[in-house]
Amino acid sequence: MKGFGDYLRKVREQRRAEDATFSVRQLAARVGVEPSYLSKVERGQQPPPSEKTIAALARELDLDPDVLLAMAGKVSGDLQAIIRNRPKLFADLIRQLKDMPDHAVLRLVREVRDGEW
Repeated sequence: MKGFGDYLRKVREQRRAEDATFSVRQLAARVGVEPSYLSKVERGQQPPPSEKTIAALARELDLDPDVLLAMAGKVSGDLQAIIRNRPKLFADLIRQLKDMPDHAVLRLVREVRDGEW
């Protein structure tokens, strides 16, 4: 999945331009993977890492873990559990939301979060 790796490299290199601790070697050490593995992921030679590693990368790079997981073609374990509890309901909901404009989805989320429904 080259798009994930390209994005990861771009963000890491942007951080590295301001902070040398964002080298492949140092970032890999902080998230618990080998530098060669992280380099291969960035170059699209390895598939995206596990959810745990992606979450660690997101924390280190100050990214939203759900967005980074989605870029990797994955969904977080907690969301998977929620969907598994009511698969038909959430499948219907997601299908209904897919064509809605962002502002409408955000309004719906706010209403549900705030209990105003």
